[in-house]
Amino acid sequence: MALRHAVLAALTSEEGSGYELSKRFDASVANFWPASSQQVYRELDRLEGDGLVKARTVRQQKRPDKRIFRITPRGSAELLDFIRGETRPTVIRDDLLVKIASLNESNTADVAASVKDRMEASQEKLAMYETLRATLLGGGSEAEFLGRGPGSENFGPYLALKRGISFEKGTVRWSREVLSVLG
Repeated sequence: MALRHAVLAALTSEEGSGYELSKRFDASVANFWPASSQQVYRELDRLEGDGLVKARTVRQQKRPDKRIFRITPRGSAELLDFIRGETRPTVIRDDLLVKIASLNESNTADVAASVKDRMEASQEKLAMYETLRATLLGGGSEAEFLGRGPGSENFGPYLALKRGISFEKGTVRWSREVLSVLG
C-alpha cells in the first residue's frame, strides 16, 4: 500500500483542505498508516497532478486562501482497484522485538525498560483511541452505530479504529506478560 491510497481513503467521506485532511488522517487512518502533515500535503499535490483529486480555492478573510480537495472519479477508481487487489500479510518490523531477541543476563534491565516504555506509549495511544471512539459513537452504543451499516458516516474509519484499539490492547497485554517474566 502506498500513502496515496490512505489519503484517497481519508477523502472518501468528504472533501477537505490539506489541514483538515491531516487532522482527519490523524484521527482515522494514522492508527495504521502514520504520515506527517508535510507528507500528506506532498501526496495531495501528487494526487492532483495524477488527476486523482481535484482542488478548489476558497478565499478567506484575514487568512491565506485554502485549497479544498475532493476525490475524483478517477481517484475513486484507483482506490477501488486497490481494494480489489491482493491483500498481503503484514510484516512486523519492530525495534523492540530485536531488543527482545537479543535478551541476555547483562541487558535484562535495559530491555525491560524498553518494554515498559512501549507499554506506556501504547496505553497513551489507547486512551486517545478510546476518546476518538466515544466521539464517533456520539453517546450511542456500538451496536447502534454498526447497525447503520457501511453507508453511514465514519463507518469504515470506526472499523479501522477498532483494529487500532485491539492492536494497542494486545501490545499492553504482551508487555505486561514480558515484564512479569523478566521480573
